[in-house]
Amino acid sequence: MFIRSSLLLAVLSFLVHGLAASAAEPVPPGEDLRIRDIVAAVDAERIEADVRTLVGFGTRHTLSETVSSSRGIGAARRFIEAELRAIGDACGGCLQVRLIRQTWSGERRIPEPTEVVNVVAIQRGSDDPGRYVLMSGDIDSRVSDVMDASQDAPGANGNASGTAGVLEAARVLSQYRFRGSIVYAALSGEEQGLFGGKTVARVAEEEGWRLEAVLNNDMIGNIEGVDGVIDNRTVRIFSEGVSPIESEDARRRRRFTGGEVDGPSRQLARYVAQTAERYIPALEPMMVYRLDRFGRGGHQTPFADRGVPAVRIMEAHENYNRQHQDVRTENGIHYGDVIEGVNFPYAAKITSLNAAVMASLSWAPPPPRKVEIAGAVRPAATLSWLPPAPAAGVAGYRVYWRLTDAPQWQHSVWVGKASHYTADGLVIDNDFFGVASVAADGHESRIIFPTPAPRRR
Repeated sequence: MFIRSSLLLAVLSFLVHGLAASAAEPVPPGEDLRIRDIVAAVDAERIEADVRTLVGFGTRHTLSETVSSSRGIGAARRFIEAELRAIGDACGGCLQVRLIRQTWSGERRIPEPTEVVNVVAIQRGSDDPGRYVLMSGDIDSRVSDVMDASQDAPGANGNASGTAGVLEAARVLSQYRFRGSIVYAALSGEEQGLFGGKTVARVAEEEGWRLEAVLNNDMIGNIEGVDGVIDNRTVRIFSEGVSPIESEDARRRRRFTGGEVDGPSRQLARYVAQTAERYIPALEPMMVYRLDRFGRGGHQTPFADRGVPAVRIMEAHENYNRQHQDVRTENGIHYGDVIEGVNFPYAAKITSLNAAVMASLSWAPPPPRKVEIAGAVRPAATLSWLPPAPAAGVAGYRVYWRLTDAPQWQHSVWVGKASHYTADGLVIDNDFFGVASVAADGHESRIIFPTPAPRRR
């Protein structure tokens, strides 16, 4: 069998460099059994109970009733707030629950002044509380007419399922303590124009949150696609290839060095997919190389617009008869987003994926800084980096590489607490590289794609 010579040399390089590094710093474990406990703790019955309660409010339209205790978006958000406060009480006050508000008006779908209220709970990290990962779901619902705030809009799958997932993740993860902070966010105003996400993204930036990841969950409970496919195993992970706020110089450089599919959000999507493969064998990740579905949007977008790594996590096969529809039956076809269209064990699997990702990222140290690469016209690629700030919890670093057309990282080497690594035998032209920080318990940061090192004169 033919073996690519550069790969063989890379293996030899691993034996030399990797074993030398491990002699100084032990190689961290590849798995954490606590993550398996977290995955197992997610309860489909609790998710179902929350979805049923949210559906029971009749409509959760952004422009709907806010005073009633039994109907409208006001009742729904007060229920969510009460649940998060109860979860916080059960963990000894580990959650800081707050309402993040902004009044919008003069918009195409919010013509009159309307207060959009988001319910957010923060679980502070022990070592690095200024670093955050965020899981979101949307509170609001709609029918065929996006401006109809009075008709029943159950919104069972879109998006009571995602909001219930946020509540369940909070119940499970609040039983643990993490290095970084975790945010559980129920966002409003999505159907009217992503207004809740815009507000929270702005507040996060103004308050200096170091947001490392946003996991937006929008429709995580449907397994019967309008295409006729029934699939309770596949989960889609949407991500854009490069950051929208990168500089013009970075764009020009990428033309020659590559990296069109290696921006921060894409690396986060790979992290989510690899977490699924490692800890949830009953769930198959599908990476989708788009910010969102074709011509459509979600609450990950306002965060991505500000350069935050953000992905959308959702079911694999949508049923358009159950989305944005008046509840009715026509020609034997049932329309409307009713509770019968939600598969709760499937929603629980996707929720457990979110919980596993947030736990792993929050137990991991921050990613390395200023990762650079050199190696033009040499039979070796050399990477260098700076430790994260703060660097507490870093046991060492792992260098990754893959062929330029490979969707996932294929190979890696543990290099200990080094600040540089030379991959002898790997030609920089043929592979892409990245570096992650690693904790002693094995949890890794998001992989950082390098920029070209300055040329020496």
